[in-house]
This record gives sequence, C-alpha cells and structure tokens, in this order.
Amino acid sequence: MAPRRLRLGWVAALGLLLALQASAAGEFDPYRVLGVGRSCSQAEIKKAYKRLAREWHPDKNKDPGAEDKFIQISKAYEILSNEEKRANFDRYGDAGESQGYSQHRQFHHFHEGFYFDESFFHFPFNSERRDTSDEKYLLHFSHYINEIVPDSFKKPYLIKITSDWCFSCIHIEPVWKEVAQELEVLGVGIGVVHAGYERRLAHHLGAHSTPSILGLINGKITFFHNAVVRENLRQFVENLLPGNLVEKITDKNYVRFLSNWKKENKPHVLLFDHMPLVPLLYKLTAFAYRDYLSFGYVYVGLRGTEELSSQYNINVYTPTMMIFKEQIDKPADVVQARDMKKQLIDDFLSQNKFLLAARLTNQKLFQELCPVKKSHRQRKHCVVLLTGEGDKFAETYEAFLTFAVANTKDTLRFVHIYNERQPEFADALLRDEEKYRGKSAVVILERRSNAGKVAYKTLEEAWQGSREDNFVLLDLLDQLRTDPGLLSSDAVLTDLNDELAPIFLIRWFYSMLDYISDCWDSLFHNNWREMMPLLSLLFSALFILFGTVIVQAFSDSSDARDSPPPEKEETATKTEKNDTSFSKESNRIPRKGFVEVTELTDINYNSNLVRLRPGHMNVVLILSNPTKTTLLQKFALEVYTFTGSSSLHFSFLSLDKHREWLEYLLEFAQDAAPIPNQYDKHFLERDYTGYVLALNGHKKYFCLFKPHRSGDEGGTLGAGEDYDSSLHTEARGKSCSPGSRAIKNKLHKLSFWMERLLEGSLQRFYIPSWPALD
Repeated sequence: MAPRRLRLGWVAALGLLLALQASAAGEFDPYRVLGVGRSCSQAEIKKAYKRLAREWHPDKNKDPGAEDKFIQISKAYEILSNEEKRANFDRYGDAGESQGYSQHRQFHHFHEGFYFDESFFHFPFNSERRDTSDEKYLLHFSHYINEIVPDSFKKPYLIKITSDWCFSCIHIEPVWKEVAQELEVLGVGIGVVHAGYERRLAHHLGAHSTPSILGLINGKITFFHNAVVRENLRQFVENLLPGNLVEKITDKNYVRFLSNWKKENKPHVLLFDHMPLVPLLYKLTAFAYRDYLSFGYVYVGLRGTEELSSQYNINVYTPTMMIFKEQIDKPADVVQARDMKKQLIDDFLSQNKFLLAARLTNQKLFQELCPVKKSHRQRKHCVVLLTGEGDKFAETYEAFLTFAVANTKDTLRFVHIYNERQPEFADALLRDEEKYRGKSAVVILERRSNAGKVAYKTLEEAWQGSREDNFVLLDLLDQLRTDPGLLSSDAVLTDLNDELAPIFLIRWFYSMLDYISDCWDSLFHNNWREMMPLLSLLFSALFILFGTVIVQAFSDSSDARDSPPPEKEETATKTEKNDTSFSKESNRIPRKGFVEVTELTDINYNSNLVRLRPGHMNVVLILSNPTKTTLLQKFALEVYTFTGSSSLHFSFLSLDKHREWLEYLLEFAQDAAPIPNQYDKHFLERDYTGYVLALNGHKKYFCLFKPHRSGDEGGTLGAGEDYDSSLHTEARGKSCSPGSRAIKNKLHKLSFWMERLLEGSLQRFYIPSWPALD
C-alpha cells in the first residue's frame, strides 16, 4: 500500500510540474505577441515586427504600457527571427539557454519509468523571470541623449549594460541592486541599458560585451574594470568626481577660505563632522552646487580644529553645516542633524545659493538673480549698485550691503556691479551723466524680456550711503509696491561679460589634459575597441610619412648617382637646312631633352611658311648675331614642353639679314612698329631681339610676343590688347650690348604665351600676302 501511495505522490508531483510548465510557457508566446501563425515565413515575421515596432515605439506612442509592449515585441522578433531559437521554442516552449551555447542541452532524470529535463524548472535566464527592479532604470537612446547627458553635469551616473541569456549578469545582480539603491539615495543617477533592445545606445556607449558597468559625468564616459563588489563600485563613483571639490579646513586656513567670498563671488559652506574622510554624500552635493557655492570640510576629531569648533560653538557629536556669506565672523544660516539626508541638504543650500549683495559677473547669474517678469504676482525687482573697485568705494558698498541685509525679500534682490568691468551695462543705465562720473549710483530695475529689455529708475543723486540716501531708496521701494509705473525709463541691455571665465590658453591647456587623460585611461584599461580608429589613423599617418621620407631619400641618391656630367651647349648648323639643335640640363627639361630650331632663310621660306600645311604654325624667334646663343638656349627651355605637338614648328630669324621683312609685318600689328621718318634718328637702331612670331602660312595671320622687361607683367599681345609702342622706342646702341641675364629675361613668360597660343586666345594680325624674305 505504501509503495502505491508513493507512486501516486510522484505522479501528482509530476502532474503539478507539467501544469506549471504549461502555465509558464503560456506567459510569453512570441507568435501571439507578433500576431502571426506558427507556420509563417521569415518575411511575414519581419513585416509584422516592423509594423508593431513603429506603432509601439516609446518615442512615438505615449501610452504608459508602450515601453513594456515594445520590449515584448523586440523579444518576440529576436526569438522567431533566429531559426534555432524558434525551433527550441516550438519543441520545448522556450528559446534555449544561453547565447553562448549552440545547442539546447538536456539533462534527463529517470525515476520508475518517468523522465524530465531541466527546462521544467525554467531557471531565470530570461529578463522577465529575473528581478524586475531594473525596469525603472531602463534607458533609451533619445532619453539618454536629451536628459541623461545634460543631467550628468549636475550628478554622476552609474550605468549597467545587460542582456538576456547572460550568466554573469545574473551573478552580479544582487550586488548591483544593493549598490544602486544605496547610491541613488546619495544623489547618484542609476541607469540600465538592455543591449538586446537598445543596440544603438549600447554601441554609442562603447559597450561590446555584457555585463558592462560604466560611469558618466560631465558627458564623459569611464568604464569600470574591477571586481563587482560594493566597495569597488562606491570607490569608482567617488573617483569620477573632481578632486578639488571640497577643501580640508583647519584653524590655520579657515579665515583665508571664508574670506574668498569676494574673489569667488560665492557663499562658502563648512561641514563639521567626526568622520576622518569627506563623506560621499558631501562630495556629491559639492559637485551639484559647485557653480554657486564653495565647500570646506572640518574633521572635528583632528588636532588643530579646536579654535574653529570653539568659535562657532560646534557640537562635535552632531554633523553641522554652516553657510557664510559677506560676514565671516558668524554664519548666515546653520543646520544640524544627527543623520544628514540629501533632501535636507538640498533644501538648505537651495535657499542660500547667492550672496546678500552678489556681484553680477556673467549673464547667467544676472538672469537667475533678476528673472524676467512672467505675471503681475511674480514681479521681482533688482536694486543694482553701480560702483567701482578699490578702497575709494568701500564705504559706499558697506552702506549698500547693510541696507540689503535689512531689506532683502523674496520679491527684491540686491546686487552690485563694477562699472569698469561691465562698461556697456553701466552706460546703458546711467547714460553718461556727468553727476555719476567717478561715483556710485543705485538703479532699481525690472527685466521685461529675455532680449535684454528692462524698465528702471535711477536715484536722482549719486549713492553716498548716508541716512538720507537710505530714506530715499526705502521710500522708492515702498512706492514701487503700489505703483509699478514708477519705473519710467527703459533700455535694452547687452549680455554681461563673463568676468570669471578662464582665458583661452588656460581653457586649451585643461582641454589637452582631459584628452590625454582619456587616451591614457583607454590605453591602459584594455578598451581597445574604442581606441582602434585613433590608433589606425595614427599608424597610417606615420607609415605614409616614413614611406615618403624613404622614397625621397632613395630617389635623391639615385639621381645623384645616375646623373651624367653637364654637357656643353652646342650650336650646329646643318648643311641643307642650317638647323640648330640644343641640349641642356635643367630642372624644367629632361636630361635627354632636344629642341630642333631651324633658321628661316630664303631657301626654306616657302616650305616652312608660305606652303605650310593647314593647321600648322611656325614659331619664329627674332635674334641678332650677338644674342644668338643666349636667346636660343632660353627659347629651347621655354618651348620644350610644347614640342610634343606635331602642328608646331620652331625657327629663328636673323635681324641683321631680314630687318625690313620684320618691320613690314609689324606694320600690321596695330602700330607695334612705328613708320620711319627722317626725324627718327634711332629708328634704324631699334632692337627687336626677343620678339616671337607665330606664323600661320595657310590663313595668312600671325600672333606676336613682345619681350619681357622689368615692370612689364604681360609680355604678350593678346586678344583685345593694345600694343604700347612707347615701351619699345628706347634706343639701344650696338656698342652697349646687354648682359646675358638681361637677354634671357626677354623671353620670360614665353611658356604662358605658348599656352594661350594653343588655346586660341591670342590676338591675330592678318596680312594680304606673305612678303618675299629677300
């Protein structure tokens, strides 16, 4: 009987397990989520997923359950789009164990003819079966970019990257949950990114494996690389914060610390506690309020703080927070609590963020102290003391401060400004009136718009701080409560100069330090994926630079080894055509360069000009016997790059033999050569050497190049240009032949003229017929 009851008990237990498995499997059905059948194709699954994802995306659908619905849709598509996971789900009611396993491992347990596998127990490898405490911390890409990054300038964030089917994620879950709850109370932001559903955000953060933990502060990402234990995570968050947030205060430096209110234009906060190290809560608070307050910490158990504790009557057994403003002998406000909570500290500090009569040092501070009027009930007026720096104005400032302490209200702010540091602001309100020059003045104003428009009233007389001045100002403030029209003047103020902004070189130096620190952290913490693009670019640049230097070095040595000794220029006159060839080493001509230049004579005149084939031109250099060698060498240099054209021929013409032929042609070049007369004594001495003619024998026209001279930038006679003949009427006697350099300079820019010749942009001079050369 007993064995039968035992067997019935096992059957009942097995039935219960089967029922639990069926109910658990029915909790999540990817086919039902996507609205497709079990026999659907991959195309149908993809189409259904896209339609539902667009409909339920949290950025577009404001339904409270849209986020959970979107996660289910993404998870369902992840299972059904993978054939292996889909097969496992169809067979076992689950998608499988871990992404790191290629097969669904089964462990069969036999007992009296029954067996079951591990899938019956549904171990919590799936996010839905794990602790749901992470759901309120889930981040999406748009939420991260638009809210989390800007908020990281006020508090640090600790972010975990997780995914489904992640054994290590399950392992660190208890520690993460404990630390997240503890740090969130202190003011640390907590975030969770599901890499499976937010791949774009995970890639943006640089997380390539799960689990990953990173810190975010001031928009900068830092990865956590130590063991996931409570102490390491707390220390990681503490290391994210800047090291100079809180200053250690003793009897020796407290006076200096509190006296810096005038230089820094901030209230100063002192926390007295019996902890030897600054609490993390206090550091986080100092980071959040660093733009408004300066923080100091006094360890009351340390020798050297007795005088400080005695002067301010500190209870050494209870944490005490004091805030000091313009007066350092007594605090402006005090709070004591045995257990300092973040909410208590925030309420205390938010009410004391500004000095009683703060100095306007930038536009942001001006907007916070003197906000724009939004309604009649929200009117806020600012009483501004426009004064100067130095001991001369100290008495008037102290009188203004005393008045401010006695009359500060929620709707009334007292501020002061230095005229020398904000001249545009002072000029707009005082309008350069002589009675205020070199003195202090008080202005009551109300900001009407963010564009700078204000309504104001200036005290009639300069501010001296006397009792009469106090009565006048107090009377105006009383009238202002009942008569807003008292502010009869208006002006448009420009933005204030940022007096406390660091200069460019300091900002650049700090930026370089931050960049070097980021690179160092990335290199020595094995974050190679993020550094690969930078390293690739760096090594590519070094490789290109090194290769260029090596190639250049071998090229220079090869040129020096292979270059033959310079050849002497030769001028050879051929027997039939009197052709002259020139070969010269130059940086513009290859070592084997060769230009054939033929002398134009009566023998080859017809073949080289009159009967020249259509489309061909003869480029003729004009020279004389003394300049022949020099001009031909320079001519060869200038025209060598054009010798590849088969339609160009190169010749030279002796001016000593054929002057009359040249002068006849120049008569058609718009008075390029003046008509001779008996009074022109130097006409026959005119120097035409260096002229170049491009002769088209078929169409009977020519183009003219005039020699280059100092101060003459053109050197050409082109389309639409007038030839200035006065430049060429200077007599040159044969007895004073020019030097070699001056002769070569005549053909300067001939190559540019040749380019224009080939372009067809030079002016053409037509003649009725070619004259006889003899």
